[in-house]
Amino acid sequence: MTRRYTRLAWTAAACTYLLIILGAIVRITGSGLGCGEHWPLCNGRLLPPLDLPTWIEWSHRLVAGLVAILVTGLAAYGWWERRRTGKGEGGRVEYVALALLALQITLGAITVKLSLPPWTVILHLGTAMLLLATLLVAARGLQLTPGASPGILEAGVVVLAFVTVLLGALTANMGATTACLGFPLCNGQLLPAGNYTQHIHWTHRLFAYTLFATTLWWAQRTRRRGPAIVFALVMLQVTVGATMVLLALPPILQAAHVAVGAAVWSAVVLVVLQEAKGLRG
Repeated sequence: MTRRYTRLAWTAAACTYLLIILGAIVRITGSGLGCGEHWPLCNGRLLPPLDLPTWIEWSHRLVAGLVAILVTGLAAYGWWERRRTGKGEGGRVEYVALALLALQITLGAITVKLSLPPWTVILHLGTAMLLLATLLVAARGLQLTPGASPGILEAGVVVLAFVTVLLGALTANMGATTACLGFPLCNGQLLPAGNYTQHIHWTHRLFAYTLFATTLWWAQRTRRRGPAIVFALVMLQVTVGATMVLLALPPILQAAHVAVGAAVWSAVVLVVLQEAKGLRG
């Protein structure tokens, strides 16, 4: 794997991480329709007017455009190197990233055109997380041999992390962020008896608690640095989430919750891939 390919993949992954955070800021500030229902232009213009919601949404779109250029460039460079040398770059994982990018762009357009229905916003975030994971695989130059697979514990951590992220998005976009007050219980109850928003919020918390316990066990069982880093990030994420709830959801902590959540997901992907049996660089 060439240095140019590696740098391009890391840059694309970093920009995708930034895109996820900007997407959260768009939601938190209520700027999702800052460009109206126009896409790809903003309020029908290439350069939108100077008001804050519009510029937040437009900045998000600009970074999305940069990610599109980087991912397309990565796929093109991998294809060119494969044709020139006969050796694959990144195990053709960049083609998977390109397919996810196409899906992400489509979901973004649908989200705007349908005025931000929750299901499209959640799918949009889920696809962004999968794209980030794919780019991290490309950046590390990791390839799985035919018999390669993570262990049951490692696979469980990946599933738990991804589902927890999606449930967090569901909680935020279904208006359930204030449904469970207090911490660690939901309104002082182990089994909340309220409406569906409490159940959504509480399910997200239960998955987060399960992820916390599982990564703690993983770190203690392996005694390796990678799982320990994952556990530390999960502990930080739970702390941010608890503080956010106890302080009545300040926007800065909401954004931090998404940022640390994306960092947890990135760490889980990298560590699990590195420890998978049959993995080769």
